[in-house]
Amino acid sequence: MLVKWKFLAVFAAVALMMGACSTNQETAAPKTEEKEESAAKQKEEKAEESEKEEVNYKDAFQQALTELEKAKQGQKVDFDKVMDLYKENLQALVQKRDAEFQETLDQHITTALAAGKDGSLKPMVVKQIFDKLMQKVFYVTIKHEFAEIEEHWGNKEEVKEEIEEAKEFYEILQPTVEKRDAAYGTKLVDAMNGAFAQIEDAAAKNNSLEFALAKQVVDKTLMKTFYLATGALPHGYATKAAAEAKENAEEAKVEQAEGWAFYQSLYPYMKKHAAEEADYILKQFDLQTDVKTLDATAINKAFIRGLTKVALHEYEESEESWGQDKSAVTALEGALFIDMIGSDLKTLLGDQALTTLNSQAQKYLEAAKAKNKEEGEKLLQQITATLKTVVEKAK
Repeated sequence: MLVKWKFLAVFAAVALMMGACSTNQETAAPKTEEKEESAAKQKEEKAEESEKEEVNYKDAFQQALTELEKAKQGQKVDFDKVMDLYKENLQALVQKRDAEFQETLDQHITTALAAGKDGSLKPMVVKQIFDKLMQKVFYVTIKHEFAEIEEHWGNKEEVKEEIEEAKEFYEILQPTVEKRDAAYGTKLVDAMNGAFAQIEDAAAKNNSLEFALAKQVVDKTLMKTFYLATGALPHGYATKAAAEAKENAEEAKVEQAEGWAFYQSLYPYMKKHAAEEADYILKQFDLQTDVKTLDATAINKAFIRGLTKVALHEYEESEESWGQDKSAVTALEGALFIDMIGSDLKTLLGDQALTTLNSQAQKYLEAAKAKNKEEGEKLLQQITATLKTVVEKAK
């Protein structure tokens, strides 16, 4: 069993690091090649639309989870049934997202299911890996739908269809969002509903900037959901696994697997701008790591530093693209990353300082949208200084 743990963990870490390095690469191609790529893309989109009509992803996913959940009651899991459900209904979608986002999720999922079948991974560990990695697939598929909306902007019928598809994939993720709201008293579901309503309004009014802003709320709210599930205090899986390890190491390993699998939705983004923190968290959740050595406080601080560094990067992007729509979009992203770790910042900075920071972030966004450079520069200096203080305090 140790060999299988090690193989899965190391394989996952290497594959994810490879994927994270190249998500934004662009290559130039001759015009004839571009035409061929465009034709191929249109063909793929039509095939995917046809596939969506035939496959009920939510139903197939739930059927697979129901079978895997039998392990919790001590019942035998029919892994052949789960593998058939995956191959016949979900695998094609996973492989498309792997190709688009340069991931290896299909290999991770099939490896985990095979390990469950041959007994080298505990069924509940397999269940968590399958569940959370499929949630990442649905998450990045929402991002895919948003890219399709941008590509077809102006074609109201096409855009409307893509919005509905994004909402359908969010529907699969909504229980995870609701669970975090219940645990932390947040209003993430309301934020998601409001953002999708804004997206629909932006499409109806052909307002591309408002769409770009609203899609960031969807994206970062889901990222906040995954953060609250993994590294936040006191209900993240890092905390749960560390506490459980004192009583039951085997059960703690299941929770470590949950943290690892949820973290895959955050790791590529963090890796780009906070590599040290991103890799530390990955190593802590790695199934090769002895769960008894897992340090929930250190993981939480690494998340705070890492996500703060990401926020600083977004503000740098905003400053560099001042006067363009991108400046306002990245200003909002910076504010959303601040909100992502809001409860942590409250502990580090205090209520008043956090209130001031949030106010500055909102005013900076307004300045970016209004292209008020003088006001924007003043606010940016204040925001940056506070965020750098956070990085130091979270060490």
